Amino acid sequence: MTRVASDAPVILITGCSSGIGRHCAFVLQQRGWRVFATARQSADVDALKAAGLGDALVLDVDDDASITQAVAVVLERTGGRIDALFNNAGFGQPGALEDLPRAALREQFETNLFGAHALTRAVLPAMRAQGHGRIVQHSSVLGFIALPWRGAYNASKHALEGLTDTLRQELRGTGIEAILIQTGPVTSRFRANGWMKFRHWIGLASEGGLHSVHRETYEAVAQRLNAEGDPPLTLGPEAVARKLILAVESIKPKPRYHVTVPTHVFKALKRVLPTRALDAVIHRING
Repeated sequence: MTRVASDAPVILITGCSSGIGRHCAFVLQQRGWRVFATARQSADVDALKAAGLGDALVLDVDDDASITQAVAVVLERTGGRIDALFNNAGFGQPGALEDLPRAALREQFETNLFGAHALTRAVLPAMRAQGHGRIVQHSSVLGFIALPWRGAYNASKHALEGLTDTLRQELRGTGIEAILIQTGPVTSRFRANGWMKFRHWIGLASEGGLHSVHRETYEAVAQRLNAEGDPPLTLGPEAVARKLILAVESIKPKPRYHVTVPTHVFKALKRVLPTRALDAVIHRING
């Protein structure tokens, strides 16, 4: 395990069982941070510890009691110090909005928005007491545009962006910064997790599942979620780690950091195109 100085800055990261969260945890530890990497399952936490992240903890962002307990452990071990929080945990629920019941959207928001909000509230008293801190929210290109068949995820990330913009204004002058990292396609378990959620809430007509007017589209969605390899322009998790380093280590961080070419392109298109024209571009891209 990498040895960390007793006065090292402290960061809490959610969603570290694999992919982006796990990679970022190791990168920051190598940079001298004391990293509290978290995951929902104790087996994943044990794996993180075995790999060298000795402060790994169980934390389920859908569970307030789990959040309270994890933050209490962090503050106890560090003498009340927490310099940064990376709200990375999240997933994407595929499916047309007319086919997704209230429970599916509630589940999506519980993890992607409410969990991030609850954890932010839990760490803010310690950050206010020490006079500084960084709240970094893992958003998406779908936090400022909308793609079809991803409505629940679009909505959760749009909401996260609004929440964070408000938080940034309310924390003005406190020494605490609220920052967004907006990613496009990055190598992770995002598609695999999305496939599980798709099977749970939508299913396939060919398997006796939901008989939707969108069934032909769903067959294409299933192929995309199960395709070998990554989509074009996909970057590795190191691309997110680079932006996270800027977010937590820069003296004056940006309010937003963009990751991947699609994010930069859509940001530019949203600035210059009328809504209908942007819709046409999105329709063309989605076939």
